[in-house]
Amino acid sequence: MADHDVCKILVSDVIHASGLNLLEKSKGVSIDYRPYLTEEELIGIIDGYDGLLTGSRTIVSRASLDRAHRLKAISKAGAGLENIDVSYATTKGVAVLASVGVNAVSTAEHTIALMMASSRHIPFADASMKAGKWEKKKFQGAELAGKTLGILGLGQVGALVARKAGRGLKMNVIGYDAVISPESAQSAGVKLVTIDEMLTNSDVVSAHIPLTEGSRGLFNARTFALMKRGSIFINTSDLGIVDISALIAALDTGQLSCAALDVTYRNLDTAQPLLKHPATVVTPDLSSQTGEVEENFAISAVNNIMGYFEQGLLTNAVNVPNIDPGQMVVVGPYMDLARRLGQFLGGLVSESISKFEVQLGGEISGVDVEPIANAGLWGLLRIVEGPRINYVNAPVAARDRGIRVLQTTRKSEQHFGATVKMTVTSVSGQITSIEGALIHRVGNEPRIIGIGEFLTEAVPSGPMLVIRNRDIPGMIAGVSGALAKSGANIAQMNLSRDQAGGTALSILNLDSPADEKTLNSIRSIEGILGVTQVILDE
Repeated sequence: MADHDVCKILVSDVIHASGLNLLEKSKGVSIDYRPYLTEEELIGIIDGYDGLLTGSRTIVSRASLDRAHRLKAISKAGAGLENIDVSYATTKGVAVLASVGVNAVSTAEHTIALMMASSRHIPFADASMKAGKWEKKKFQGAELAGKTLGILGLGQVGALVARKAGRGLKMNVIGYDAVISPESAQSAGVKLVTIDEMLTNSDVVSAHIPLTEGSRGLFNARTFALMKRGSIFINTSDLGIVDISALIAALDTGQLSCAALDVTYRNLDTAQPLLKHPATVVTPDLSSQTGEVEENFAISAVNNIMGYFEQGLLTNAVNVPNIDPGQMVVVGPYMDLARRLGQFLGGLVSESISKFEVQLGGEISGVDVEPIANAGLWGLLRIVEGPRINYVNAPVAARDRGIRVLQTTRKSEQHFGATVKMTVTSVSGQITSIEGALIHRVGNEPRIIGIGEFLTEAVPSGPMLVIRNRDIPGMIAGVSGALAKSGANIAQMNLSRDQAGGTALSILNLDSPADEKTLNSIRSIEGILGVTQVILDE
């Protein structure tokens, strides 16, 4: 929940009533529904909100984010995030939550519709009939049954297209995806081949890949030349993966018989040459334009943002590790432990940090380290940078500071079932480490079980004193006396030493922070080697 009594959420786009109804039923939330804001108006009011729920119309720019000092999360009801500056949101500590997979069925069905329309010349025949003509022979088409469909990108949409085309239309389906396993491809009914093999052997090629620097202009003169003469090209992905001039040339020469593309408004200017070509079918971003998708986008976006503010879940976050709610039961308590350990460790370090390492041990060595490591970074940097650092922007802040972050695991047997160990290396090479675990007494109770070579069992919470001293009689009495004199109450004390007569370490939990006068009084005691106060927030 936000740092205010009532969490304020701005809805800046029109969303389906089902989503609004869910928002209105949420407790502790104030909703401001203003679906027609201009970018300038958004900039003027955004500072008053903890959450923003938007669609595809609202532009969330750097200027908006610079004014959004309270903003914790943006949830998008729609496909794509082109209207949100995700990278800058990350640096500002704002989670961006996407409606993942909501439009997969709709996009797959639209792909099949474009394929059918292209193979049977339906848009052209329709236009001819409405012009008063009868050109039956001109629009002779081809059956898709028995033809080969090549799919580039076998994610959720690509796999659905494969199933519909293979099982429904009785097409032979081949495809390429850089990361899919052979088992997953086989389950979708796809024979995996290279990209060039797919292009060469397909009667229809359908693209389902994101726009990246590697995929920009991927369909160009070379790739179109590899395709079968008279084949069909379908694209419901970003238009940026297509070299438009090369596509038009392939259509003009008959290398391609037809190209069918779904185009977003953002790419409308780029698509202008295609709109005038007699062998293209172009639709206005219809892949996600169904009543079912509109409703599901709204419900998904609302569930994402309320999950964040009500339960602390980062479901479908695109700029932080995405944690499955089922895994959150396991990972969540260790993220809390890691944040506390990071804060404590940050309070001990007196030099600039060059390296930060997180190691998971024992029973949790098989879980994803990144969410736990990020929580540790959050705590580590927050202790010195203040509240502007949070779970979202901690990795960016570490990178900006040149801190090298390492994440490792170990499966060795140990006294505690699972541990989180953190080590920082300063720019001068000084190493400081801390280890923690969860004690399963009443729920999951976080504990510090080691600081360097010292063993302990301290509660990482609230004001804490870390005292190093020579292992000689009278030290505990001297520290306790100084605290009692100032009115500071000790809630808990943990003692450790490296060897008899060597160096001892004391960790004291206080009910309230000790003032500087009291700390100096303790430092003046004979035998005290160092006193550090660390105040952990909750």
